[in-house]
Amino acid sequence: MRIFIGIDLEDEIRAKIARFLEGVRGFAPEARWVRPESLHITLKFIGEQKSKQVEAVSERLRQVEGRTIDIRLGGHGFFPTAKAPRVFWIGIQAGPELAELATNIDAIVAELGISREDRPFSPHLTLARGGGGSGSPKWRKGDGPSSTFGVLEKRLAAMGDLDFGTMTAREFILYQSQLWPKGSKYTKLQRFPLK
Repeated sequence: MRIFIGIDLEDEIRAKIARFLEGVRGFAPEARWVRPESLHITLKFIGEQKSKQVEAVSERLRQVEGRTIDIRLGGHGFFPTAKAPRVFWIGIQAGPELAELATNIDAIVAELGISREDRPFSPHLTLARGGGGSGSPKWRKGDGPSSTFGVLEKRLAAMGDLDFGTMTAREFILYQSQLWPKGSKYTKLQRFPLK
């Protein structure tokens, strides 16, 4: 079972982003766009695990303590850079509680032998990927100038700052990710409240 831990979006924020996607999707028709119902904030990607390990992860996540988190979604960018875009994303601004939550989750699942993150937590919401390949923010072999997001980038520059609003995260979720030809399907396996 392929799993990850994340935060779901409030319906109002998701609806605003869905309207935005409808308006800009045509500026990068070759890109693979994320379906609005799949949008989430990833705290920790774990990957393929056996059922017993998924149960152990779930058990450990019950020990994670955290407070509710105010999150603003806005701004945009490209990974690894705007000159060599492979991923189009919108930004996430939050207080230190969000990074602390991600760090605590990373540490607690590491006790089960799951690899720790090798880069600082950088919250973002992936909206589209250019061509095949990874959604990683790191520079990868084969990255270079690409025209996939060229028109989109020019249109976004003319729009000014993007602002999708603020939400309060009251829980984090253990998700299952299933890969399908039309994109990943996410199932909520368990919810963990924030105080």
